[in-house]
Amino acid sequence: MKLKHMLLALGLVSLGSTTAFAETEPESETQESPTLLRRAVGEKAPEWAKDVADRIQLHGYAQGGYNYSRKGDTNSNTFEIKRVLFWANAQITDRWSFLFMHDFSSVVQEYYTDFRITRNKALTVRLGQFKNGLSYENPLSPTAMEAIDVYSEGVTFLTGCGSDPLMGVQYGRDLGLSFFGETNNGKLRYELQIMNGQGINRKDGNNNKDFIGRLEYRPVKGLNLVATGQIGRGHNILTGGNTSVYNPTIKNGEDYKRNRWTAGFDYKCDAVKLHGEYLEGYDGDAVSRGAYLTGSVPLGTPKVEFVGSYDFFNFNTDLGQDQHKVIAGFQYWFFKKCRVQLQYVYKSAYVAGNQFVHDSNHAVMCQMQVRFN
Repeated sequence: MKLKHMLLALGLVSLGSTTAFAETEPESETQESPTLLRRAVGEKAPEWAKDVADRIQLHGYAQGGYNYSRKGDTNSNTFEIKRVLFWANAQITDRWSFLFMHDFSSVVQEYYTDFRITRNKALTVRLGQFKNGLSYENPLSPTAMEAIDVYSEGVTFLTGCGSDPLMGVQYGRDLGLSFFGETNNGKLRYELQIMNGQGINRKDGNNNKDFIGRLEYRPVKGLNLVATGQIGRGHNILTGGNTSVYNPTIKNGEDYKRNRWTAGFDYKCDAVKLHGEYLEGYDGDAVSRGAYLTGSVPLGTPKVEFVGSYDFFNFNTDLGQDQHKVIAGFQYWFFKKCRVQLQYVYKSAYVAGNQFVHDSNHAVMCQMQVRFN
């Protein structure tokens, strides 16, 4: 019982520590931050306890709110918890670490180990389950995204975040191996991934692996140019005679060509934050493409920002499945990485052949975010 009480106390101290929040926005959900356990253990603890506390970092966030939606003649509204994530990063040695991430509103998200091969940051190898590097947005944490519904339509479809029925809900993650690093004082970053292509917590559906490449270049302060690409063969997970409305020619359990590429940018200064991207994908004979531009502008103070986004994506250019999305709203950062968001979201209507009709959708979304590092 004493051990349970101690662990509970450590958790409460971690959640309640106001010094746990970092000042800068995270680039990913796994960005390093000062350890929380070290403060909880205290200076009077045994040396072995201090050493363990120094090597383990605790992170977590929760996002939830209220959504109102009108699609055609149908209205709906609900309170919901979208994400409650907690992860721990153990620094085993100065080059070797391990991470475990769980979403309490869903399933286990990530578990992997990193080993830095070089003395500098030029080459690190990662093995396990983690986010794939396709697109600018997918590797980013939802806590760093301007939109309440997080990623653009193209990113959600092409990276396996959930809108492609052939892939199912993969949360933009996969099992595999990654080599990554940076050079030129951090101006040039690269990553090469070898992935199953089947998504989280699943074995590969075929004997083919997906190869994903990512290259980032920072020519000047505040500007980041990003190019990514993927080649591979997907495995259709649909069963029971069902086919995807986006790719009706790909049969149940069939392997198919699945290639993608993107080119985008990210720009940040005191006056504005912008990021945008062009995306294109090939699934069998079907071609999809689109682009988006998302940004935020401070309204007199960095704590209050106007948020806007325009997003276009054609899920199948042969079938004319155009989707337009517009977002406008505000967010208030009431404590470092904690914010309240209010946004209006409009999605246009489109017809997918003779199988599917999607009415225009108007939505008002409210969300509160709380994060600790």
